[in-house]
Amino acid sequence: MFALEMQSVYKSFGNREILCGMNLQVRIGETMVILGPSGTGKSVSLKHLTGLLDPDKGQCLVKGEAISYTSSKKKAQLRSKLGVLFQSGALINWLTVFENVALPLREKKIASGKEIERIVMEKLEWLDLAHAKDTLPADISGGMKKRVGLARALTSQPEIVLYDEPTSGLDPVMSNVINELVMRLQKELHLTSVVVTHDLESAFKIADRISFLFRGKVLFCGTALEIQKSEDPIIQQFLRGSTVGPITQDQLKNPKTH
Repeated sequence: MFALEMQSVYKSFGNREILCGMNLQVRIGETMVILGPSGTGKSVSLKHLTGLLDPDKGQCLVKGEAISYTSSKKKAQLRSKLGVLFQSGALINWLTVFENVALPLREKKIASGKEIERIVMEKLEWLDLAHAKDTLPADISGGMKKRVGLARALTSQPEIVLYDEPTSGLDPVMSNVINELVMRLQKELHLTSVVVTHDLESAFKIADRISFLFRGKVLFCGTALEIQKSEDPIIQQFLRGSTVGPITQDQLKNPKTH
């Protein structure tokens, strides 16, 4: 059984096909990084894995159970296994750091006031944020906002955490802090992680495996070393930052499979 799985998923918006037979298997306890050019379906894949979108065809599974085409009650049950860190942090500006982290617990009414305080402070201390508990989002740095968003994602004790561009907009020092946190969560809390990123340095540091998306499907899946050794021209062009010239039409029609 996989932690997360996408089985031949297709998704279109109007006449634009985004996912074209997407297959993805995330092993329990691993950190899977999803790389690929912009517009190739990375964020749309995350929305399918969390049940925010249902595929036109295919199926998505959480710990072997379908999250696509199921009842709202079942989706909520499966989502309780998931934590999500959004690209912006998605904090509410008029709530303090403490109130932002406590929000899911209060909305779901799954803990008393004292228990909520215990859980929230535990997460804030774990992420070195206890000193900022009464601070508003406007008064903290971008890196702290990401950590607050992560603290909020962890309050429900998820088994799987999904990250959407966790180092986007951060300087190298703070990016490394986030990378270290992802690895620490895996090591100490034994969490499964799925990370969508454009940051190659982060990807190579944190990934157990990397799935490279191209035109709505996985073109390659393997370790950081394996992807760097790949001779596929599409992958090599991405890794080199498009410095080797445009991809030819023949390469687009006949990308290598792995």
